[in-house]
Amino acid sequence: MTDPARTEVEEPEPGGRSPGGTAPEPAHRGLTSAEVAERVARGEVNDVPVRSSRSVAEIVRANVFTRFNAIIGVLFVIILIVGPIQDGLFGFVILANTGIGIIQELRAKKTLDSLAVVGEARPTVRRDGTATEIPTSEVVLGDVLELGPGGKVIVDGEVVESDGLEVDESLLTGEADPVVKKPGDRMMSGSFAVAGGGAFTATKVGREAYAARLAEEASRFTLVDSELRTGISRILKYVTWMMVPTALGLICSHLLTLGLPADAAVRRMVAGIVPMIPEGLVLLTSVAFAIGVVRLGRKQCLVQELPAIEGLARVDVVCLDKTGTLTEGGMDLGEVRALDGGDPARTKEVLGAFGASDPRPNASLKAVADACPPPDGWRCTGTLPFSSARKYSGAAFEEPGGERSGWLLGAPDVLLADGDPALAETGRLNARGLRVLLLARAARPLDHPDVAREVVPAALVVLEQRLRPDASDTLRYFAEQGVQAKVISGDNAVSVGAVAGKLGLPGADDPVDARELPHGDADAMARAIERGAVFGRVTPQQKREMVGALQSRGHHVAMTGDGVNDVLALKDADIGVAMGAGSAATRAVAQIVLLNNSFATLPSVVAEGRRVIGNITRVATLFLTKTVYSVLLAVLVACWQIPYPYLPRHLTLLSTLTIGVPAFFLALAPNKERARPHFVRRVMRYAVPSGLITGLAAFATYLLARAHYTGPDALPAQTSAATLTLFLTALWVLAIIARPYTWWRIALVLAMAVGFLIVLATPWLQRFFDLRLVGTVMPWAAVAVAAVAAVLLEVAWRWVGRRFPA
Repeated sequence: MTDPARTEVEEPEPGGRSPGGTAPEPAHRGLTSAEVAERVARGEVNDVPVRSSRSVAEIVRANVFTRFNAIIGVLFVIILIVGPIQDGLFGFVILANTGIGIIQELRAKKTLDSLAVVGEARPTVRRDGTATEIPTSEVVLGDVLELGPGGKVIVDGEVVESDGLEVDESLLTGEADPVVKKPGDRMMSGSFAVAGGGAFTATKVGREAYAARLAEEASRFTLVDSELRTGISRILKYVTWMMVPTALGLICSHLLTLGLPADAAVRRMVAGIVPMIPEGLVLLTSVAFAIGVVRLGRKQCLVQELPAIEGLARVDVVCLDKTGTLTEGGMDLGEVRALDGGDPARTKEVLGAFGASDPRPNASLKAVADACPPPDGWRCTGTLPFSSARKYSGAAFEEPGGERSGWLLGAPDVLLADGDPALAETGRLNARGLRVLLLARAARPLDHPDVAREVVPAALVVLEQRLRPDASDTLRYFAEQGVQAKVISGDNAVSVGAVAGKLGLPGADDPVDARELPHGDADAMARAIERGAVFGRVTPQQKREMVGALQSRGHHVAMTGDGVNDVLALKDADIGVAMGAGSAATRAVAQIVLLNNSFATLPSVVAEGRRVIGNITRVATLFLTKTVYSVLLAVLVACWQIPYPYLPRHLTLLSTLTIGVPAFFLALAPNKERARPHFVRRVMRYAVPSGLITGLAAFATYLLARAHYTGPDALPAQTSAATLTLFLTALWVLAIIARPYTWWRIALVLAMAVGFLIVLATPWLQRFFDLRLVGTVMPWAAVAVAAVAAVLLEVAWRWVGRRFPA
C-alpha cells in the first residue's frame, strides 16, 4: 500500500510489519541453497553483462577506424613515400588527437562503469524461506522474486502470489493502463509494478529474457544522433564531396600545366587537400562530451547517453515532480484532527493498524506508522492497494471484540462529497503547504466498485513535508537562465502551490487543478499549460499529455521523476531525469540519473551542456574557416595555373597555432550561453565570410610576392610571405572567436603569435618548416594585406550578426 494522496509510486522499502508486529510466513519459500548452486553450475543464471559504456576494443576501433582517419592516413603514407618527413607532420597530429580521444573516453568508461554499479537495482529474492536483496546477475532460473510498487520485473516469470498486484506493461505493449496480475499469469521482464504486491517465479533468465536487451539499451554509453553531431556529419559529408575534384584539379595542374616533378606535385596536392578536412572537429566534440560526462560523474550524475548533456542544455521547460524533487522523501506526522466528535484514541488505533497492514510503508505511511504504534489484537482481513486512478487505499480489520470494520485512507477531495465542511479545513491546511489525508470508515466491502461512496469521515491526518534546502536556489537558477519550471504533481493543487510558493517559484500563487484542464482540445490544453506553473491532481496519463502539449508548442521539455508512473512522461520528454533512489522503472528509461538524489545537480548538467554546445559552435567556426579558405585557394591556384603556395608542413604549423591548440582550450572553457538551434547555419554564417576573406588575403599576398620575387628559386620566398598573411589573418579570426576576452584568452592568442615568431626567428625551425622572410618590402606588404583583411573581418562579423541573427 502506498501513499493515497500522491500518484508517485515509490520504491518499496525493505522490512515492514504485519498487524501484530510479526511478519507472516511466506507461502512460497523459494529455492534452497543447494538448488541455487545446482542451477549456477548448469549456467541457468541471469548473467547478462549490463554495460554502461563501450568496450575498450570498441572505443579504440571507433576512434581509429574512421573515414577521415583513413583519408589522412593515405595522404600521410603518400608523404612518407615522396618525403620529406616534415611535410607529414599532419599525420602525427591525427595520431595524437586520436590518442587523446581514446584516453578521454576510457576515463569516461571507468567513471560510468563504477556509477552504473552504484545505480543498479537489486531485486528481492526468497531463498531458504528468507527474503534477501541480491545483484541482478545472481538471479537463477526458478527463483521466487518479491515485487512491490515501483519494482522492476527483471526476468520473465509466472505469478505465484498476488495482493492486488498491478503491473505497467506500457514499455512492452504501449498500453498505458496497468494490468491486474493473478497467480498463474505471465510476468514479462521490462514491466513494472505500480500497485499492490506479490511474488513470481523466474521462468526465463539471462539473454532469453526481454530485460536483457532492455537493460543494455537503457544503460549503454551511446553516441546517438544529436543536432550537434548531425550538423558536423553533414558538414563533413559536403567536404568529402569537394575533396576528390579538388585533388584531381591540383595534381593535373601541377603535373601537366606547370610541369613540376611528380614528388613536388604530390606534395602540393596533399598540401591543398589536408587543410580542407576539419578532422579535429569530430574528435574534439567527442572529447568535450566525454570530459563533460566525467565531470558530472564526479558529482554522482550518471549520464546514460552522451547527447543528453546537449539535450538538457537546449531545454527551455523543465517539469518537476514535487515529492522527491522539491521536497525530501521523509515526512512527519503533524497532527490528527478527529471529525464529528470522533474518539482521538480510537483514531490512532485505526491509523496504527493501517500503517502496520502494509509490509512496505512509504514515506507518508511510514510517518503515520512511526507516530501510531500498531494496536494489540487487531487482525488485518483484507487490503485495497493504492491506485493512481483511485487516489486512496483501504484496509479491513477484525478488532479485539470481534467487530469488523473497513477503512479508507486517501485524498479528502476524492473521498468527500462536494460541500463537505471538512473540505474547507483541508483547503486551509493545503494552503499552508501541508499534506492532508482523510481517514474514513467504509460503508461497503473493499472489493465493492463504489466503496468510496457514502464513507463516514473519521479524521484528517496532517503530514508535514520536508523541503529540500537547495531547491530554492535551483529554481532561481532556472529562472535566471530563461528556463520555465513547471511543478506537476498528483497532490492537491493548493498544497503543491504552497510548497512551490515557499521556494519562490513564479506563478505558484495560481495553482491549477489538472482535472479542470480542457480535454479533447490539444491546443487549448497546451495554452493552459504554458500559462500555468503549478499543476495538482495530475494523473500519469495527463503527465504524458502535458509533455506532448508543451512539445507541440515548440518547447524542448525535460521531465524529472522518481515514481514508476512517471515512466511514460519521462520516455516522451526530450530529456528524462530520474532520481537514483526512485523506482527502477524511471532509472531504466531516463537519460540522466541523479544518483545523489539531489535536484541541485541539474544546474551543473545544464551548465556542462551549454559549455559543450557553445564552445563546440565557437571552435567549429575555426575549423570550417580553414576548410573554406583551403577550398578557395585550391580553386584560385588551379584557375591561375600557378603552383600551390604551401607545403603540408606550412599548413600543419598554421593549423596547430591558429586552430588545434587554441580550440582545445576554448572547447573546455566555461560557457553559460544558452544553446540555440540550427548549428550548421549558425557556424557557416561566420565561417564562409571569414574563410573567403582569409583565402583572398593570402592569395593576394601570394600574387604580390610572385611579382616581387622572381627566378627559379623564388617559390620559398613567395610561400613565406603568403604564409605570414595567412597566419596573421587566421590569428585575427581566432582573436574574434576568443571574445569576450579574459586574461587567459588574451594570453592564449598572444602565445600563438609568439609561437609563430619563434619559428621565424629560430634558424633550425626556419629550415625545418622551409620559412624564411626575404627582405623587408614584401614582409611588410604581407602585414599590410593582413591588416586590411582584419578590418574586413570585423566589418563582416558585425554585418553577419545584424543580417543573420542567431
